[in-house]
Amino acid sequence: MIENVFKRKLLARERQIGLWLAMADAYAASIAGQAGFDWLVIDAEHGPNDLRSILAQLQSIESTPSMPVVRPPQGEGWMIKQLLDIGAQTLLIPMVENAEQARQLVAACRYPPRGRRGMGAGIARASRFNTIPDYVDAADDQICLLVQIESRQGLDNLEAIAAIEGVDGLFIGPADLAADMGHTGNMHHSAVQAAVESAIGRIQACGKPAGILTFDVDLNRRYLELGATFVAVGADVPIFTAALGDLLAPYSASATRPPSRGY
Repeated sequence: MIENVFKRKLLARERQIGLWLAMADAYAASIAGQAGFDWLVIDAEHGPNDLRSILAQLQSIESTPSMPVVRPPQGEGWMIKQLLDIGAQTLLIPMVENAEQARQLVAACRYPPRGRRGMGAGIARASRFNTIPDYVDAADDQICLLVQIESRQGLDNLEAIAAIEGVDGLFIGPADLAADMGHTGNMHHSAVQAAVESAIGRIQACGKPAGILTFDVDLNRRYLELGATFVAVGADVPIFTAALGDLLAPYSASATRPPSRGY
């Protein structure tokens, strides 16, 4: 059985620094993996990914030190089934707002009788095409389910969501949370930051790991100090855009570098 190193470190509360991948490109994913990030999010919620581009990135990242995390557009059972079958072991599900939703996500990630994942491992990459004899028996323990808390409703139900067995970590989405709180584009607002810091403490009080993504070094250091353990610190698209702008700037008076609104 292939060990999910990300999950092992997550449950041990080891600090893991991540990066968002939205280019939907296996070559770019390989470059990011070789850079040494602990985890890389293959983003299909806002990045133009489909099942085959996700598969290509999983294959590309496999040869690097990084561990892949896949974010589907939403937590639909059929999406989860396909992602697990192509070999994703860690899923990050957006917009989780209540305990029943979390319970259904856990069930979608587990084989019967513990859940309702479809029995297709015999032809799946996850079982290395049926060359892992005990895959179905051992798979559940290596699947890692992360849920995103990014609305006021999600915050209201945080403890109930965290109490669901099989939810391995809770990830705060500050950009959507700020928008839901009436501060679109301003995750630095004092009310948003108070909610984020409170959520990190509440998640830990529930005995679960806390995670977050921002492009702000000072904020990320603050969240790590507060006990967040899986923290994403950037994304490939804005990094690439900024680097190209910096390269061109000395040669073009009209070159502009678009500001990052952050996450």
